[in-house]
Amino acid sequence: MKELTNIIFSIAAILSPLAAVTAFLITYEEYARHYSDKRDVLKTAFEAGGFTFVFFLVLGLLLSVILPLCF
Repeated sequence: MKELTNIIFSIAAILSPLAAVTAFLITYEEYARHYSDKRDVLKTAFEAGGFTFVFFLVLGLLLSVILPLCF
């Protein structure tokens, strides 16, 4: 059971930053086309990236706790 928890959380810890960078890049590219103030664009992109990172890390943590209980 402990191994499954470690594997699931390790995958989440590796893929969460990747998802955050992807969300940052997508948000930045889209907002940069529509707004001229780059500070607001960067702020919004960082917020999207940070939210995505936290969301997927917490989701991985929850799955690493819940899934071993099912097996």
